[in-house]
Amino acid sequence: MTDFDNETALESAGEGRWSGRVSGKWNIGDAPNGGYLVCIAMQAIRQLSPQHQDPLTVTAHYLRTGIPNAPCEVRAESLRVGRTVSTARATLSQEGKSRLEVLAGFGDLSQTGDEDAPSLQIPAPEMPTSDECPQRSAEEQGVALPLLERLDIRIHPDEVRAGSAGEAQVSGWIRLADGQSPDSLTAVLFADAFPPSVFGLLGNIGWVPTLELTVHVRRRPSPGWVLGQLHTRDLKDGRMVEDGYLWDSNGELLAQSRQIALLLPRS
Repeated sequence: MTDFDNETALESAGEGRWSGRVSGKWNIGDAPNGGYLVCIAMQAIRQLSPQHQDPLTVTAHYLRTGIPNAPCEVRAESLRVGRTVSTARATLSQEGKSRLEVLAGFGDLSQTGDEDAPSLQIPAPEMPTSDECPQRSAEEQGVALPLLERLDIRIHPDEVRAGSAGEAQVSGWIRLADGQSPDSLTAVLFADAFPPSVFGLLGNIGWVPTLELTVHVRRRPSPGWVLGQLHTRDLKDGRMVEDGYLWDSNGELLAQSRQIALLLPRS
């Protein structure tokens, strides 16, 4: 069992209910990373649909901040089991209060379609190698990053300094720190693990909490580093909309994401 497996694990607590624990090793500041919390909830959905283990579309609404180093309960229900997609809903709660609501469609990404079917591709951007990219910096972002014990995140050299990109964009490489190969579940985690893209434009911004996150997973990734690029073109009244893309080590599109988040004023 890897760190990710151990720290997203759930035990059955009766029909439609599971118990687990939220680790503090995935924190941004004092709060658990949102993508990590979604992965805990998705473990329950996986158990509801053993024939469909890959998230295809995941939408999460964040109701309250999660509590690190504390027990959690997940309630999940199957909404429909189809031949190619199973749809389910899950709620993660702590201390008797709902923290996260997830609606997801799961399928089997090991199945490939007709090679002659129409296809469109989003190419990966040109990037320095992971060895040429510095590690993500808590000091530059202005917030403690315990999740760097669990995730190895490298940022493009031209974007690693606060505000150095000159635009609301962040590009880099990501992998699990313990060497576990990525899969379709960790793709959802990776989509929410880079610095907020407005870091590249506004500089030292601290924590930017997510209100809603949607991730579309397109394939099971090849082993190795995952390349990510995220950007924001819509920021107003303290709310930002961020679009993200992930590619696997073969340059194949792994996932697309969109989220709306709060840009909180620094105290």
